[in-house]
Amino acid sequence: MAIPFLQDTPPPVDPVAALLQLLEEEEERVVRLWAKRIRAETYELDLPGRNLRAPLRRLMDELVRLLRDRGTDALRLWPEVVRSHGARRYDQRFDPEDLAREFKALEEVLLYVYARRNGRLEPEVATFVVELVGEAHASAQASFARVLKTEEVRFREAAVMESVLHHVEVGILLAEADGTVSFATPPVSRLIGVPMRAVVGSRSQTSLAAVLTQVNARHPNGEPFKVSDMPFMRAQRERGPVRGVMMVVERPGGGEATLELSATPIWEEEGELAGVIQTLTDRTEAANKTKALVSAHGELRRLQGRLLQRTRTQALGQLASGAAHALNNFLNVLRLRITLLRREFKPEHLDALDKTVGQIGELVARLQEFNVQRTEEQISDVQVDATVREALELARAELEQREHPVTVDLRLGSPGAVRADPGFFRELVVNLLLAERERLSDGGGRVAVETRADEDGWSMLRVEDSGPPYEADEMARMFDPLNREAGAPQLSLMLAVARNQVQRWGGELSVENLPGGRGAAFVVRLPLARATEEAAERAATGRGAAVPRRFQQTRRVLVVDDDPDNARMMAEVLGEEGYDVKMANSGDVALKMWDERRYDAALLDAVMPDMSGWDVARELRKRSPQALLAIVTGMDVRGQNRANLALVDAVFRKPIDVGALDDFLGQSESPSASGGGSGAGAAGAPPPS
Repeated sequence: MAIPFLQDTPPPVDPVAALLQLLEEEEERVVRLWAKRIRAETYELDLPGRNLRAPLRRLMDELVRLLRDRGTDALRLWPEVVRSHGARRYDQRFDPEDLAREFKALEEVLLYVYARRNGRLEPEVATFVVELVGEAHASAQASFARVLKTEEVRFREAAVMESVLHHVEVGILLAEADGTVSFATPPVSRLIGVPMRAVVGSRSQTSLAAVLTQVNARHPNGEPFKVSDMPFMRAQRERGPVRGVMMVVERPGGGEATLELSATPIWEEEGELAGVIQTLTDRTEAANKTKALVSAHGELRRLQGRLLQRTRTQALGQLASGAAHALNNFLNVLRLRITLLRREFKPEHLDALDKTVGQIGELVARLQEFNVQRTEEQISDVQVDATVREALELARAELEQREHPVTVDLRLGSPGAVRADPGFFRELVVNLLLAERERLSDGGGRVAVETRADEDGWSMLRVEDSGPPYEADEMARMFDPLNREAGAPQLSLMLAVARNQVQRWGGELSVENLPGGRGAAFVVRLPLARATEEAAERAATGRGAAVPRRFQQTRRVLVVDDDPDNARMMAEVLGEEGYDVKMANSGDVALKMWDERRYDAALLDAVMPDMSGWDVARELRKRSPQALLAIVTGMDVRGQNRANLALVDAVFRKPIDVGALDDFLGQSESPSASGGGSGAGAAGAPPPS
């Protein structure tokens, strides 16, 4: 009678035959997985021209031969074959720990491949593999230790120095004159995060490039760190020391490190370059503290920006309140005088009206003086994109702190630089962003900031939102500093001041609705710095070489003003003086009228919604170089762009002095009178050349 459990017992397995069969059929797979495991365990580099699998394949070939020819004696003979492998690993600058990881990896790979291939792992096979690999590891370690001991006895001083250099915190790397890295202390490997044994003894260009790629080496600004950026390479090229080169690396074990690299060339007695010593020092802690300080400084700047914006808003509000009080008093006097004049005409009523108008003009002049004092500018070349980024950082906290935050999309086109005051330009962008925040305050939304340069030499800055479009009358009053609608005075006053500032720089600030009712946008146009300088030079050269502008007595005058009352009164007054006067209520209309009929002179309002007076002057100057052109404005033009001022012959301030205007238009052709604007008197003055 058969015993059941004896019938189910599998036959015993010959571990030698089982391992031999595995290696004959799966040797390449074992070698590949073994090399992969070594690379992962020791961060070994698989460099071009350096086959990591070749020595492992030789060991497996010898094991297969011994298993086939000597059977169980392979357990005794294969460790002798492996003995030379330990000496070879010493020459390759492996550590004893790396050698242990290498044979541990072989054991794991053999057991894994066998179990995966056969679906099970018999105890006899597992025991044989563990014993075989253990004996081989012991033999390799003995060979490694014997070579190490021999080297220590032979080069005791070098061994002591090696020990000292192993424990210092500074890594030292020695490069020969031909670029070969001949020596690297252990701290170099610790600091960079991967073993440097693949680099030592080879030309740095290939091996070091692989190391830098593996640790994602980069400069602090994020640019990739190349081999040519290494201080020892620069010291060889520049024939002098290189100090304080910073490099950021990502260590394979996790975390970033910031290293400071320096290099000092070594010279032979004959003056030839012998090599370069490069040091590596860990500056991670200092770099982290620097980042914290930069972050704190940025937060301080953002707080300063919010405080500055609120302070300026309060100051503008107080100024507006005081100016409104004074103007209301003057307007009350005007209304009472007009009432008396309607009841009974008396010359003294007219004199009183004229006096009150003069007082209003003095008040406006004082306000403009305040603006000039407030805007003591430091004009320079300002990079548009950089200023936009700074402004966004200043305004970011205000944009994101509410329940419904406003997010900003940047579409920066690198338009270049404009001539402006850096602080005021940054403040302008901050104010436009905060104006968009107020517009989107109910539900938040997105704001797009776009910059680009056009073909005419202008920089364009657009701040777009996704809110409802503006009504036509709302857009007309957007830049009115005396807008009395609820919630509007503060914004309108800010926009009026901003537009005035932009115009002083020779540019424009406008608002427009996006097509299809998709939102609205503030648009800032400023001449690029290079274009501004070229235009000023051309204008200055043209004024010096041109013939007198006047070719006959001025009779035909074109008055361009978007305010119908101002234009009509100007036309009536000049008509009474004998001039043939026509009116245009916009820049486009003025250009069409000029093309249809020749005029001797044009009086241009500086601020109009479609084209500014300066833009119209630029176009008219192209059409009629000898015509008399004057700007008529209620604003102060000090600080106005030089290229714009060079376009016109005079500037007249509102309220205008009719006598001075008549003197200007009535200039004769005499040499003493030619030259533009010399008869402008107190109310008008020729622009500075």
